[in-house]
Amino acid sequence: MFALLFENNDFIVVCKPISLSVHCDDQVAGFAALLSQQLQAKLYVVHRLDKVTSGLMIFAKSSKVAAEFGALFEGHSIAKYYLALSDNKPRKKQGTVKGDMQKSRRSSWKLLKSTNNPAVSRFVSVSAGSGRRLFLLKPETGKTHQLRVALKSIGSAIIGDPIYAALKAAGEPAIVADRCYLHAWQLSFNFANKEYNFRCDPNQGDLFLAPQFLALLEPWADPGSLKWSRA
Repeated sequence: MFALLFENNDFIVVCKPISLSVHCDDQVAGFAALLSQQLQAKLYVVHRLDKVTSGLMIFAKSSKVAAEFGALFEGHSIAKYYLALSDNKPRKKQGTVKGDMQKSRRSSWKLLKSTNNPAVSRFVSVSAGSGRRLFLLKPETGKTHQLRVALKSIGSAIIGDPIYAALKAAGEPAIVADRCYLHAWQLSFNFANKEYNFRCDPNQGDLFLAPQFLALLEPWADPGSLKWSRA
């Protein structure tokens, strides 16, 4: 059973677990289908998370509401904030990663220097101890693998990322992690003239559940009030 964070006549908000695709995957029921079965109602997908990513998702209860949320996402009117952990220090502690995305080998994507239709990701970071770095990420766009590629591009691939953290130097052992440490943490938006703010702390992954990790989140409790890089 999936616990709902919020429900009204128009939409629901729920926290997606890791290792579950939003849509059906190799004949395995996806998160959307399982939720629909649980609620005995048709749900409409309005945005997506990667299979390896946990966190907040919105599902509409009608095609009309789905279209309205689609317009909000298309117009960048929904503020999204993610948490990520890396075992590599970034080239800079705060900033913006911007560039076009291009399909690369196998299931991976790469960031280009061109900016014709760029992915834009803003980030701040702090030390998480033991050589790790905690990132608060604010994607301004919604490209496939956008945040995973952005952190890889600044030298801080996400711990446990099966694609971008698995690319190790020859002879260097791969780091085994219990999950990909990327989590959709907060959502803020206005719908039908009402302001909504949702937060869902991670509940999977030993590193996310450590007491010292939870303490690091408090200065970011209101991410919209932070000074984000506009570069």
